Amino acid sequence: MTTTREPSAAAPATQAPAEQQGRMTHRQILEALSGMLLAMFVAFLSSTVVSNALPTIITDLRGSQSQYTWVVTATLLASTASTPIWGKLSDLFSKKLLIQLAIVIFIVGSMLAGLSQSVGTLIGWRVLQGLGLGGLQALVQIAMAAMISPRERGRYSGLLGGVMAVATVGGPLLGGLLVDTSWLGWRWCFYVGVPFAVVALVLLQRTLNLPVTKRRVRIDYLGAAFLTAGVSALLIWVTLAGDQFEWASVETALFLAGGAVAVVAFVVTELRAAEPIVPLRLFRDRTTTLAIVASVAIGVAMFGSTVFLGQYLQISRGYSPTAAGLLTIPMVGGLLVSSTVSGILITRHGRWKRFLVAGSVLVTAGFALLATIDHETDMVLLGVFLFVLGVGIGMTMQNLVLAVQNTVAAGDLGAASSAVAFFRSLGGTIGVSVLGAVLSNRVGTLIAAGLPPEPAAAGTGSGGVGLADLEDAPPAIQELIRVSYGDATGRIFLVSAIVAVVAVAAILLIREVALRTESGEERLQRESGPALADDEAVGTAR
Repeated sequence: MTTTREPSAAAPATQAPAEQQGRMTHRQILEALSGMLLAMFVAFLSSTVVSNALPTIITDLRGSQSQYTWVVTATLLASTASTPIWGKLSDLFSKKLLIQLAIVIFIVGSMLAGLSQSVGTLIGWRVLQGLGLGGLQALVQIAMAAMISPRERGRYSGLLGGVMAVATVGGPLLGGLLVDTSWLGWRWCFYVGVPFAVVALVLLQRTLNLPVTKRRVRIDYLGAAFLTAGVSALLIWVTLAGDQFEWASVETALFLAGGAVAVVAFVVTELRAAEPIVPLRLFRDRTTTLAIVASVAIGVAMFGSTVFLGQYLQISRGYSPTAAGLLTIPMVGGLLVSSTVSGILITRHGRWKRFLVAGSVLVTAGFALLATIDHETDMVLLGVFLFVLGVGIGMTMQNLVLAVQNTVAAGDLGAASSAVAFFRSLGGTIGVSVLGAVLSNRVGTLIAAGLPPEPAAAGTGSGGVGLADLEDAPPAIQELIRVSYGDATGRIFLVSAIVAVVAVAAILLIREVALRTESGEERLQRESGPALADDEAVGTAR
């Protein structure tokens, strides 16, 4: 096994001398990060633009609440299943080329989604978007770990938090303008990221040069297939149960049995695979295991609830997409400030656990406060609640990844980074499906309770009145739907707060380890001798 540099047609002088030494200067790191941060900006922008436009899209395409959920879930599910595969590929191929490929896949999926004529077609192309998104969220973290030591990574993680904040603010605002502009419309929400993606591709080509460790890597496609089948079966069951069939039914038994068999087959496959898609040895480390548990809980709470925030603001409170985007600024502002400040302080003092603990507590508190909202909640108060939540998320998300990357062996950086991203996305996928079902059932109950006997007797009960009827329903029924959505949204925030308590407990149990001062590439070069020998021995034994 040999370690080689990325091939280059140019003379050696075009390569960064510091990088050849295994260490990069601050300026070289910023140049290399420029393309990656812009790529992440494209992903976040495209996601936030679409999420704020979803109420308009679903209404225009005559979709249902379940379909609303699956437009989001499809992307999360695809990114979840593909993230570990991208992580494994980064051990074999150029990280730069893989990031560029992920950008292209994401943009192609976005443009095709913009051509959709039905919700079903839109969901299909959102799956393609998710494949690209899975690559971006795994590979950018892996590339940063290869370039920057854990001790210094905090200052640069603040930049990633800033990009997230700008995209999160700019996306809904831009999406609102596109939706509210008659000669553009919601389809342009899927096209708007293309210019940024082209610039990101050019920047990555010119600035990112990472070493490629060439070794035998066998992709565990069977494990990925079992994992996708198991997760999909469970998520489809959660989405359809209570709507298409009863919770206690033959269909439920079939979905649960099929999902359980697939999960067991996945675990057996991982134990036997030479290169498992999710290396089970990572769970022997206490910090990694607890960080993954916390990531799942944060993913369930954050993705599963905030995705319905735009729906609450537009459907229940009657704000335009543009205004709904503006109203999320307190949360994004809190995220920007806390991620930047905590990153700087972590780099300066080398202590990170206190920020994780404080962040998880604030996430729980933010969701608990949001659980009190209804269709009449004061918007200033809502802004305060969102700010608290944003501060907590900013202190938690990136620092969980940092804790894991600081603990695992250099040879496991890619697998560990993608595992954290995988389980966070898995939590988000589960959260969107479960909380979407909770919201849908709660809305149905409130609508049924508010309908007069005559319409109910005529067959327009809770099973026939919902989001799809909002545009065509009589004014009284429209108001009932809006009030029901407003009053039901607090329920999903309450569930999110309960789940977030799990993250607090897991983080409290994490043992703080001093941050390393070597980059991932430096550690890999130092550890490569015995590590690679062990890998070869294991491969021969198997």
